[in-house]
Amino acid sequence: MSSPGTTDSLDLFVTHRSLLFTVAYEMLGSAADAEDVVQEAWLRWSGLEAGARAEVRDPRAYFVRIVTRQALNRLRTLSRRREEYVGEWLPEPLLTVPDVAEDVELAESVSIAMLTVLESLTPVERAVFVLREVFDAPYQEIAQAVDKSTAAVRQISSRARSHVAARRPRMQVDRSEAQAVVERFLAAVTTGDVQGLMDVLAPDVVLVADGGGIANAVRVPVYGAKKVINLLRPFPKVALNPKIELLWLNGAPGIRIDDELGGPSLISVVVEDGRIARIFAMRNPHKLGGVAAETELAR
Repeated sequence: MSSPGTTDSLDLFVTHRSLLFTVAYEMLGSAADAEDVVQEAWLRWSGLEAGARAEVRDPRAYFVRIVTRQALNRLRTLSRRREEYVGEWLPEPLLTVPDVAEDVELAESVSIAMLTVLESLTPVERAVFVLREVFDAPYQEIAQAVDKSTAAVRQISSRARSHVAARRPRMQVDRSEAQAVVERFLAAVTTGDVQGLMDVLAPDVVLVADGGGIANAVRVPVYGAKKVINLLRPFPKVALNPKIELLWLNGAPGIRIDDELGGPSLISVVVEDGRIARIFAMRNPHKLGGVAAETELAR
């Protein structure tokens, strides 16, 4: 039986769990690794003596610091693995509730598009950017989490912010508008409607697919509406008994396709000016565990 102190500690951790998962996920781009990091943080917290836990004046900052350090350690290992990854690497998608989209900053920060941009940062730059720009953590608190001076963290934050600003997609799109565009895209794909695809895709659309060498997927990005349409047009003829579902992925409208021949696919898009500018197709089955149930995210 747990002692009262242990129960209080568990309740305190549970209160912050969604926040901690979100921090870890944005740093790692992997739901499975984020869960592991949160579990490691819990084990560390629960292993402290009751007196030591009582001395923690700001549990939220303490938990975030522990999660950040654990995620940094794991991110360095993951970065080496991703250099050897077969084809393009995309983040693990999450099934989220529609309400996530109402927090515009949170929805953008966990979008597949933004997580892909964050992959271009160094581990420390990514940690600093996430903690500062998404969670508005004080520089001094971030410095403690990443073992840098406050002055160094300010410089890293400025560099990371400039880097991301130059690459981030323009995603200020009304939720209902984005959903309508996704529905038009899906209708065109499933019927092989070339004109419909031309109308819904931006001329400079880019498609990125992640099969990890396991599922069939293009291994390099496909640029331009003409090439993307040529890739998508055969779908009605080659798909075998496809089951198609509209759902919310990473705070935005997405698509799930289960094809008896081709396997499962999760599709996330970036909508700009009423058209689709980016298509992300996650096909590696090892990355699709995060859509078994809705994930609670928090800032």
